[in-house]
Amino acid sequence: MQRRKVIIMGAAGRDFHNFNCVYKNNDLYEVVAFTATQIPDIEGRIYPVELAGASYPQGIPIHHERELGALIRELKVDEVIFSYSDVPYQYIMSKSAEVNAAGASFVLLDPHATMLKSTKPVVAICAVRTGCGKSQTTRKVAEILKAKGKKLVVVRHPMPYGNLVDQRCQRFEVYSDLEKHKCTIEEREEYEPHLAMGSIVYAGVDYEEILRSAEKEADVVIWDGGNNDTPFFKPDVYIVVADPLRPGHELTYYPGEANLRMADTVVINKQTSASLADIQTVRDNIQQVNPDALIVDAASPIFVDNPDVIRGKRVLAVEDGPTLTHGEMKLGAAVVAARKYGAAELVDPRPFLKGTLKGTFETYPGIGALLPAMGYGDQQVKDLQDTINAVDCDAVVIGTPIDLRKLIDVNKPAVRVTYELAEIGHPTLQEVLSDLS
Repeated sequence: MQRRKVIIMGAAGRDFHNFNCVYKNNDLYEVVAFTATQIPDIEGRIYPVELAGASYPQGIPIHHERELGALIRELKVDEVIFSYSDVPYQYIMSKSAEVNAAGASFVLLDPHATMLKSTKPVVAICAVRTGCGKSQTTRKVAEILKAKGKKLVVVRHPMPYGNLVDQRCQRFEVYSDLEKHKCTIEEREEYEPHLAMGSIVYAGVDYEEILRSAEKEADVVIWDGGNNDTPFFKPDVYIVVADPLRPGHELTYYPGEANLRMADTVVINKQTSASLADIQTVRDNIQQVNPDALIVDAASPIFVDNPDVIRGKRVLAVEDGPTLTHGEMKLGAAVVAARKYGAAELVDPRPFLKGTLKGTFETYPGIGALLPAMGYGDQQVKDLQDTINAVDCDAVVIGTPIDLRKLIDVNKPAVRVTYELAEIGHPTLQEVLSDLS
């Protein structure tokens, strides 16, 4: 029987995992291409034969998503598999219409079909949107499990921006591993806080190999999700974080609603920053689609090492890149800190943008008067540094998960904002994790 020709639409993460789980060594299908979006400089590369397998002796080409319609027609594609996350329903159905009009079927895989089964208990932390607070929730879970005497390994959702063969299975234990693996700012933001807690982190491309390696040194595996994607491992405890600063998004973004419906526990985060009406909207929506879920109320209190740097000053707010771009947030920890500690003004960085950051604001014009800490490669890091140093302000407020001052030279006073998860009342995550004792 003739193999069905497939294109996998992705963003260098979920797409590769879907290929590995469903299409690799599958005689029913031939994956003729990947397409890429969201992440810069992915297109034009090859998913290498070392990862693709013997059925693909030349590897699999990766094209820009804008070529999708032409590729479907040129390669006579039968099916297009949508394999990335944090997109509104209007967007995903528009992509479906584009694919159908070009002559192919549009497919969303069953997330259970790509959840690998572990021999160790798995706690998954996912979200309904990017920027809900997965990272501090994951750190809280790790803290609780460590206090129980558990050996744990954190496995992070893929961020394969470099050499894919080299990134097949990465292990991080000390800070020098970040340099060894040539990590971008985006990767450091996810890995470094775990290393600071003494946790071992795995990430990469081949999550079967990653899981089996992690199992060898863990009592419990923690899945640290990316965007609002579903977990790659089958969870024993499934925690999903929701954001009342974006009420209603938990029911209108893919695949965040799938996470919400599958969750054992939903954390409604940021409650000290949201209105009671918006918190109730999120609570009602959880009850509508997953009435059996346990709800944990929580906040993300911020901490600043020197508030005097902010008070009365004209400040530039630098926030987490993905949260401001496809996450569509209009503020982050830096803005909250600037307001809390009495900044005189938030300075608009747009007149001072350098290099690739100009393109970022063209792609995401809704960012406004904030600066996303884009750092997918050396050029973006340089452009970020040059932009910060060019902005006419008194001080810089850094609201990213890592201290950017370790990676770039800032020519004006700067202050770092940190944030942790704080539960409000009961139930708590300690109680959620009690069965793992």
